[in-house]
Amino acid sequence: MVKITETVLRDANQSLMATRMPFEAFEPILKTMDKAGYHSIECWGGATFDSCLRYLKEDPWERLRKIKAACPETKLQMLLRGQNLLGYKHYPDDVVRLFVKKSVENGIDIIRIFDALNDLRNIEVAVDETLKNGAEASGAICYTLSPIHNNEMYVDLARKMESMGVQSICVKDMAGLLSPKEGYELVSELKKNVKVPIVVHTHCSTGLGYMTLLKCAEAGADVIDTAISSFSGGTSQPATETMIYTLRQLGYDVPVTEKYCKKINDFFKRYHNKCLEEGLINPVVMGTQTETLIYQIPGGMLSNLVSQLTAQNELDRLDEVLEETPKVRADFGYPPLVTPMSQMVGVQAVSNVLSGERYKNASTEIRSYLKGEYGKAPGKVNEEVRKKILGEEKVHTSRYADTLEPGIPKAKEEYGDKIACDEDLLSYIMFPAQAEEFFSERELRKKNTFSYKISEIE
Repeated sequence: MVKITETVLRDANQSLMATRMPFEAFEPILKTMDKAGYHSIECWGGATFDSCLRYLKEDPWERLRKIKAACPETKLQMLLRGQNLLGYKHYPDDVVRLFVKKSVENGIDIIRIFDALNDLRNIEVAVDETLKNGAEASGAICYTLSPIHNNEMYVDLARKMESMGVQSICVKDMAGLLSPKEGYELVSELKKNVKVPIVVHTHCSTGLGYMTLLKCAEAGADVIDTAISSFSGGTSQPATETMIYTLRQLGYDVPVTEKYCKKINDFFKRYHNKCLEEGLINPVVMGTQTETLIYQIPGGMLSNLVSQLTAQNELDRLDEVLEETPKVRADFGYPPLVTPMSQMVGVQAVSNVLSGERYKNASTEIRSYLKGEYGKAPGKVNEEVRKKILGEEKVHTSRYADTLEPGIPKAKEEYGDKIACDEDLLSYIMFPAQAEEFFSERELRKKNTFSYKISEIE
């Protein structure tokens, strides 16, 4: 049996339209999605929280509760960046625990937890709290290619995750780099070495996605991530219907009902076409980007590099930046290019090229990374580069979160008079400016609605 996790409500629309899908756009189809037979619906986490507050003017917690109310029979899944939660820095353990607890209380059943550096110290607290609250902890391995990354390393990570208590392990291939051969070999090794189910997540960016998922299924993958066909392909996932059709022809049991898939796709096809017309989806992201196989740069990261260079009228230097990026990554100890490391490495590569001197300038985030505040680099950091950027500053070798003071008491003192619940407090902690603006607008809407209802009665 191969089970399906549907990604259209999170990663598919995050990949194709920068997570700009409002709740009202998909609300009418939720009850149909609940009937389809999915293993889970990925609907929260990743960039959704930030996007809700910053762009969609929605309360991310209320959005989650509404999805849960419409989909009581299907497990809801989210993506969590370990100690980073859904933000871009490490948070104290008490903040991580409260966030996980409230995520489960508001409707999440499966939390897929990863660390951008595969530093498992940074997922321990989130895994522990997920288990304490009765949800499924799914440990995610960030897959990448480098001289130091290999199946032996990934199997070791999986064993350690299993010993933590995770109930499934996901191979998270954020750049579409996992080839059919590598996928088959990796899943085969994981199935030999751990007992928990294996999930495979990839993207179609390089054109490998469909073949890779098929070979992973042949190797014994228990769950695969797919996107309903109108929101599949390009920088998104392989199409749900195509994978179901192919796997069933080969004799696999896939417990998803096709008639519901058609209804779901018909619904999202209309919305996809509308988004294309309005420019919310750039046709470029629907294509295949084989440059990723050369430079190992995810599609979203490539778009960011183009945007940075265009803004500075330096797009003609893109090839130089593409060549510089793998060099920066090597200097930094081969971190997987996933949020936030992809942005950090990309910005540094642009800076190196445009300034004319490597590491002349470095961002606050790069300094924090080189000081060990994001965790342990997978490989050896170039010490000459570290010294050039940091000088004699101290480098953390212990788990950085252990040095942080508890965050909840301080946040309550700072935001106490502005919050009505723990969920609001967590929104403030992660995105203070965006939360402040959103909650002010929310209060204004409430007052306007109340006034309207009073005048109606009179």
